[in-house]
Amino acid sequence: MNIRPWLWLTVLFWVAVGIAFSPARTQSDSRDSQHLDITLELKMNGDWQPIDPGLVLDRGNLVRFRVRSDFEGYLYVMNLGTSGQYTLLFPREDTGRTNKIEASKEFLVPALDGSFQITGPPGYETVYWLVSPVELGEEAARSKATYVPLPPPPAKINKPSATLIPRCDDTMFQARGECIDSSAGPRGINDPKELPGNLSTVPDVTSRELAFIKKDKSTLVSAPENSKGPVIFEFRIAHR
Repeated sequence: MNIRPWLWLTVLFWVAVGIAFSPARTQSDSRDSQHLDITLELKMNGDWQPIDPGLVLDRGNLVRFRVRSDFEGYLYVMNLGTSGQYTLLFPREDTGRTNKIEASKEFLVPALDGSFQITGPPGYETVYWLVSPVELGEEAARSKATYVPLPPPPAKINKPSATLIPRCDDTMFQARGECIDSSAGPRGINDPKELPGNLSTVPDVTSRELAFIKKDKSTLVSAPENSKGPVIFEFRIAHR
């Protein structure tokens, strides 16, 4: 079949245009990742409002997390306050013991209509998030699950970040009029020695290849889909 040269050039031109303007795949929409979308909310004038994860809060503020997952698993959330005391946020007896997370379903931490109050001296609350493919607990142990039960948290511990004083990012303050601490929010844990004793005993727990993608006032925590063990990260909440 004889095709004129100008027709070939036209076809090649539009193919090149299609390649140049096709949307690039990013880490946040990659099909080989699984995601946890976390939004920190503050109760203001009786209503819950999403806030920047780095917003420096005041003592007495009530906060909670709104979470959406695109995978199934089990979630454990524990807070280390600036006073050095641990509080289990999820699951809890008073807010519902069920801690299974399901794909495309939104839930709150603490569960149901719960919240937790910012107390203690100025510093950083450290909220530990442990996501496991199997349940950790007595029932899981009796069924010979892969991981051992999660022990109760230590009574008290000294963590350097809890005693640091939050600082406003001058650039963010000038642009938005809010006190934003860029060191607050979610991040991975590089050194296992930073973990509380009850979390470090979980076999193979790690912050393996986690990525944290900020989306306006929420954060997308992304992990490889082939992750077989539990993953852990922390969410710092700055307050004065």
